Amino acid sequence: MALRQCAIYGKGGIGKSTTTQNLVA
Repeated sequence: MALRQCAIYGKGGIGKSTTTQNLVA
């Protein structure tokens, strides 16, 4: 689920993708 959310957020918004990537990384 986390991986899917990352992909969705990354494609949906750049600002939100940065926060998601930081949490995952």
